[in-house]
Amino acid sequence: MKKEGYYSSGQFARMAHVTLRTIRYYDKANILKPSLVTETGTRFYTDADFARLQQILLLKYLGFSLDDIRQMTVNATDYHYLADSLNIQLKLVRDRIEQMQLVEKAIMDTSTAIKDEEDINWDKMLELIHLTGMEKSMKNQYQDASNISSRINLHRLYSQNPKDWFSWLYEQAQITNGMNILEIGCGDGAFWTTNLPLLPSEVHITISDASEGMVRDARRAIGVEDSRFSFESFDCHSIPFEPKSFDLVIANHVLFYCDDIAQVCQEVRRVLKANGKFLCSTYSGSHMKEITTLVTDFDKRIVLSADKLYENFGLENGSFILKPYFPHIELRRYVDELIVPEADSLISYILSCHGNQNQYIIDRYKEFRVFVQKKTLHGFHVTKDAGLFLCEK
Repeated sequence: MKKEGYYSSGQFARMAHVTLRTIRYYDKANILKPSLVTETGTRFYTDADFARLQQILLLKYLGFSLDDIRQMTVNATDYHYLADSLNIQLKLVRDRIEQMQLVEKAIMDTSTAIKDEEDINWDKMLELIHLTGMEKSMKNQYQDASNISSRINLHRLYSQNPKDWFSWLYEQAQITNGMNILEIGCGDGAFWTTNLPLLPSEVHITISDASEGMVRDARRAIGVEDSRFSFESFDCHSIPFEPKSFDLVIANHVLFYCDDIAQVCQEVRRVLKANGKFLCSTYSGSHMKEITTLVTDFDKRIVLSADKLYENFGLENGSFILKPYFPHIELRRYVDELIVPEADSLISYILSCHGNQNQYIIDRYKEFRVFVQKKTLHGFHVTKDAGLFLCEK
C-alpha cells in the first residue's frame, strides 16, 4: 500500500531518471538508504532523499569513488544545509572546469608543437594531465568547504549575540584608510565578505591560505574586480613578504593548527611595521563542551577532535605563547551562546569535526538523528567561549 508522501523504489527510480538497479545498489552499499522500510521489507523514499541522490550523482559524475561519496554525503533535511551543500558543489564544479581548462591548454600546446616539429615537453604535458586524477585534493577541498559551512551555519542560525562573530572581529581590527593588511588562513573569505560594505576605499588586503582551494573560494566570493584585494597561497611558517610590510596581520582561528606557533609568531612580527598589530583569535577549553558530552553519551568511543586545539593555542595559554614576540597583548572575549532547537544543523556540525565520529555515526545515522532530536526538543544549550588577542609590535 502506498504511503502518503512516500515513493516505492521503482517510483523513486523513475522520478530520478535512474535505474531501479542503481537505487538498490546504493541501498546495499549504504550510500542512499530508504527513509522507510516496512515490516515486510518494502522500501520507501521521500522528497528529501532526492537531495542526497543529487549529491551522489554529481560527485560520481566528477569522478569520485563510492567510498569517497559515502564519506562526503549524509542525509539531511535542513534547507540551510542543502543550500550550503549546493553552493559547495558549485565551487567543486568550477574547480573541475578550471583544471580541465589547464589540461585543454596543455593538449593544444602539445598539438601545436607537433605540427611545428618543435621539441615536445612531455614532462609538462604529463604533469598537467595528472590534474585529471586529483580526486584526493578535490575531495579534501570539498570536505574542508563543507566543514567550514556546517560550522558557520550552526552559529549563524542559533547564536544569541545579535552581533555575529565576523562583525565583532571586524570592530576589533579597527581598519582605516591607508592600511596594508595580511590575513593568514583565510578559509573561504567569509570574514571579508561579511564586512565588505564597511571596508575603507583606500586599503590593501592580502588574503592567504595554505590551501589553494580555499584561496580560490575566497577569490570567487570577494571578486577579482575588487582592487583592494590580492590573493596568495603559502604556508604561514614562511611568509613571503619583506620586513615591516603590514600594519595589521589577522589569524582567525588559525594558530592552533600550526606545527610551529613560535615560528609563525616570528614571521608575523617580522612582516609587521613598527607599532603594527597582530589580531589572532581562538577559544577556551569550555567552548562547545556540551556537544562533546552529547556525542559521548551516544557512543563513548567518539572523539570529536584527536587534538585539543585550545591546548596548542587557547584563551588560557595564548598570552604566554605570544609574550616573547609582542610586548603589548590584550585579551578580548566574545560573549555568546547557542540555543539549538533542531537536530540537523547540530548533526552537520558534529560530522564536520576532525575526529573519529563518522566511524561510529554514519552507519547508525538514523538512530543518532533520533537521539539528537530528543536532546534538542526543548532547545539544546551550547557554551561559547571564544575571543582574540590583540598584540602590538
